[in-house]
Amino acid sequence: MILAILAYLGGVLTILSPCILPVLPFVFARANQPFLRSGFPMLVGMALTFALIATLAAVGGGWAVATNEYGRWAALALLAAFGLTLLVPGLSDRLTRPLVGLGSRLSQAADGGVGQGRTGLWPSFLLGIATGFLWAPCAGPILGVILTGAALQGANVQTTLLLFCYAAGAATSLAVALLIGGRVFALMKRSLGAGEWIRRGLGVAVIAGVVAIALGLDTGLLARISYASTASLEQSLVDVLPQPASHSGSMVMQAKPSAKPGSMMMMSDAAHAPTTENATHPVAALPVEGRIPSLSGAVEWLNTKPLTAEMLRGKVVLVDFWTYSCINCLRSLPYVRAWAEKYKDKGLVVIGVHAPEFAFEKDIGNVKDAVANLKIEYPVAIDNNYAIWRAFGNNSWPAHYFIDAEGRIRYHHVGEGEYDHSESVIRQLLAEAGAPSTDAADVTVAAAGAQAPPDDDALESPETYIGFDRAERFKSPGGIVQEKSARYTVGAPALNDWGLDGTWTVDGESAGLDQAGGAIVYRFHARDLHLVMGPGADGKPIRYRVTIDGASPGQSHGVDTSEDGTGVVTGQRLYQLVRQKGSILDHTFKIEFLDPGVRAFAFTFG
Repeated sequence: MILAILAYLGGVLTILSPCILPVLPFVFARANQPFLRSGFPMLVGMALTFALIATLAAVGGGWAVATNEYGRWAALALLAAFGLTLLVPGLSDRLTRPLVGLGSRLSQAADGGVGQGRTGLWPSFLLGIATGFLWAPCAGPILGVILTGAALQGANVQTTLLLFCYAAGAATSLAVALLIGGRVFALMKRSLGAGEWIRRGLGVAVIAGVVAIALGLDTGLLARISYASTASLEQSLVDVLPQPASHSGSMVMQAKPSAKPGSMMMMSDAAHAPTTENATHPVAALPVEGRIPSLSGAVEWLNTKPLTAEMLRGKVVLVDFWTYSCINCLRSLPYVRAWAEKYKDKGLVVIGVHAPEFAFEKDIGNVKDAVANLKIEYPVAIDNNYAIWRAFGNNSWPAHYFIDAEGRIRYHHVGEGEYDHSESVIRQLLAEAGAPSTDAADVTVAAAGAQAPPDDDALESPETYIGFDRAERFKSPGGIVQEKSARYTVGAPALNDWGLDGTWTVDGESAGLDQAGGAIVYRFHARDLHLVMGPGADGKPIRYRVTIDGASPGQSHGVDTSEDGTGVVTGQRLYQLVRQKGSILDHTFKIEFLDPGVRAFAFTFG
C-alpha cells in the first residue's frame, strides 16, 4: 500500500514538472466543458494510456517503443487537428468528413458541442487516450524507481498498478487545475464576452504544444529550464520508498527507464538487522525471512557445476548479488572472499550471482576475465536474465543473503558496511548447523586499488551516468543529442557538473567518441574517481591522458593511471583514475582520449 501511495504522490507532483507543460493546453482547451462529462473522461484516458505505454516501454523491448512512436505521431496529428478546429471556426466539419462518424463526434466534443449544446463522454475519453501517447514525464526519482522495478521484474499486475497510481496522481493535479481553470474561463466569458478569443487562444496553445512535442522541446528545453522544481520534492518522497535496482550509497536517475537495473537509493535494511551485543558475540535470534528460491535461472555457472537449492541443503549459504563494474560490489568483495576462504571447511558455501547492469557485463567472456582477475574461486552464477535476482526479490547491488542449513533465509544486508555483523551471522548459522566452533575474531582485510574502503568523510560527488537514459547534471551547451554524432564543448562546470568535449555519439547507456581528441570533464569532490569505460566494437586499445586542474595527477594518480596521467583502455570495466593524497578539495578532472572509439558509461567516487 505504501508503494501505491508514494507513487500517487509522485504523480501529483508531476504538475510542477516541465514535461507536463505541453499537455496542459489540451486539458485547458476543455475548461469550459462540464467536468464530469468532458475533463474527467479525458484525464482517465490519459492515465490509462500512460500506464499501458509505460509498462510496455519498461518490459516490452524495442517493438513496444516503436509502437509508442507510431501512436505518438498519430496522436500529434489528431491533436493538431483539434487545435485547428478551435482556432478556425467552421474548419471542424471539413476536417472530420474523412473520419466519418467518429471524427465528427470527436470534433464536435472538442468544439464544446457548438450549435448542439452537448458534449460526450466517449470523445473526451478518446482525446485523453491521444494525449496519453504524448505524455512522457521526465524520469524523476519516483517514476524512475517504478520503471526500473518494472524492467527488473518483468510484466506483472503490480507494475501496471503502480504506474496507474502515478498517472492517477498526475491526473488528480490536472483535474484540480482544470476545475480552477474552468471557473476562470466562465468568469472571463461572463465579464468580458471573450469566449471566441479564448477559444482561438486555446487553439494556438494546443498547436504550440503539438509543435513543442514534435520538436522534442517537452523533454529537452523545458526540462533544462525547470527540472529542479520537482526533483527535490520527489526526492524527499523517494527517500522513504523501497527501491528497485540500486547501487548502495549512490543515487541515479538515470532515469531513463532502461531494460537494465538502474542505480537508485538503496533499500534500508535497518528493520531486518537483529541486534548484537558486540561485533564478536553471536547475534540475537534471527527471524526466518523466507526460503531459498530456485537457482535454475543462471545461463552459466563458473567454478562449479550448476547448483540447486536441494544440493545445498545442510550447508550454510551466502548469496552475494554483484556485478563486476559496480564500485560498491568491488569494495565489499574482499570480505566475501575472506569469508569464503575462512569458513569453507566449516560448512559455508558462498555463491556469487552476477547480475549485469550494462550490456557489456552480459558478455560471459568479460565475466570470466573479471572472476579470474578478482581472484574469485567460489561458485558464480551468471544471471543475465535476472531470473535469480527476481526469485530473491532483490533490488540492489551488492546484496547479501544468509541462508541456514535448512534452506531458510535468516538475514540479508544491502550495500557496503556492517561486515562484522554479517560475519557474526555466518558464525551463528554455522553453530546452529552443528559445525565445529570457529575463531570468534573477524577476518582482517587489506584491500587496495578500487577495492579499498571509500573516504566517506570527503565524499561529496554522486555516481553519475553518461548515457542519456540516466544522465544528470550535464552542462555542455545545447544538451545531449541522442543517438547522433554531435560536437560538444565544455565551459567551467560547477561542483558535480560534467560535460563532453569533441565529437561524440551518446546512446542510452554510454557516450562513444567518434574522433580522436575528445574529452570528458567533471568537477568533483572525493578522494577517488573511477570511470566505467571500454574500447569500441573493434576492441583496439585506446590511449588517454588525465589531468587535475589542468596538471598531471602526480602522486594523486589512480591504479589505472601513471603519474604523468597517461593510461590505456584495454577492456570493458571500471578504471580507477584518481586517488588523491592529502586534503580533499574541489577539483576539475579531465580525461582526453588520444584515439577514437572509447565508450564511457559512468563515474563513481570513493
